[in-house]
Amino acid sequence: MTTNDDSSRGSSAEAGPRLAPLAEDDWDSRTRQLLSLISRDADGRVPNVFTTLVRHPDLYERFMPFGSYLLRSGRLPGRVRELLILRTACLTRASYEWGRHVPLAKAVGVTEAEIARIPQGPDADGWAEPDTHLLRAADELHREARLSDATWQALSAHYDEADLVEITMLVGQYHMVAFLLNSAGTELDPGFDPAGFPASAEGATETSGPARSTEGL
Repeated sequence: MTTNDDSSRGSSAEAGPRLAPLAEDDWDSRTRQLLSLISRDADGRVPNVFTTLVRHPDLYERFMPFGSYLLRSGRLPGRVRELLILRTACLTRASYEWGRHVPLAKAVGVTEAEIARIPQGPDADGWAEPDTHLLRAADELHREARLSDATWQALSAHYDEADLVEITMLVGQYHMVAFLLNSAGTELDPGFDPAGFPASAEGATETSGPARSTEGL
């Protein structure tokens, strides 16, 4: 996280994370083996999300295939995936996920204008109809833990049953990761920019209506 969302953590930025990423000098042989599957950032470091989660190596080992599948091998097009992830990052106040996923979103065709509009939610002007339904799905799952009949029906016009399962599971998975990152106070890695992340919870408006990794969860 950054100093911009310090209030959402409830602690000072100078205090650092509650749960620090495990320093490489402290990696045992199992940790080294688990993290060897992760590609390092440009500065040679393993992303903080992984070196934090690996403090529970058994959970890390079981979680990574699931998270990696959704990020890299799922059925949903990359653009759909990243719209859902970025909207979920806004709703959960997960600036780490925002900072890591904006470059991924741009790489799969999400425009800068669309990224800037994501915090405004599904009712903002400019969204194509399918994107409106996706963002509303993220909002409803966050708020109600279920999709409304109207949103399910609208999504069904564009996605099949397996896609609908993946949409709900993807949003749920990124809630789970946000719970860890926000609670641990995980800091955004050097070289990644949280620009565009809403400065307050009000900026994320809710509407009524083991694989090799290069990017992070």
